[in-house]
Amino acid sequence: MQSVTEIADQIVAREGGYVNDPDDPGGATKYGVTIHTMRRLGLDLDGDGKVTPSDVKRLTQAQARDIFLKHYFHKPRIGELPEPLQASVFDMYVNAGGNAVRVLQRLFAKMGYALAVDGALGPQTLGVARDAMKAAPDHLVDAYGIERRNYYYRLADRRPTSRKYARRRDGGKGGWITRAEEFITPRYHFTDADHKQRVRAWG
Repeated sequence: MQSVTEIADQIVAREGGYVNDPDDPGGATKYGVTIHTMRRLGLDLDGDGKVTPSDVKRLTQAQARDIFLKHYFHKPRIGELPEPLQASVFDMYVNAGGNAVRVLQRLFAKMGYALAVDGALGPQTLGVARDAMKAAPDHLVDAYGIERRNYYYRLADRRPTSRKYARRRDGGKGGWITRAEEFITPRYHFTDADHKQRVRAWG
């Protein structure tokens, strides 16, 4: 089983270097750390008294990894989830914040568990997670990955400017979808035909 540090290093590598895409609500980003996160944490790396894209460009891989471990794994209590779920929830939390937990909570609700869908891993959700893992040990991780994939598709349905993250220019799977499927058993991956059918309404 991978260590959490190894998972964090993979997330940093997957996120890549500096980008400032006007269609991305996160704004200037490097290694998956947004300028909004750096402002919230007060990371003025060039010491000029304000956090700007220049500071984002100065961020190192080690700094990004430490941010993810502290603020996206330990603080939201992802390490208290059943171990098989941790990597996928952690990866999505970096990408989507509390929505990663809401997706998990909605999955539990579909399974018949009563719990609040509030994006927080409190005692109730953590207890349900343990029960759900015992009830479906061979399927829960795939089920979460599929729900995560569905979340990205639905987000792109609602927000046309984000469709480029779910569908490449050539019509194939975009980064959001391939990222979700990294945590899904291959037999549950969408075929190219499945994907194209799912996004057909986008034109």
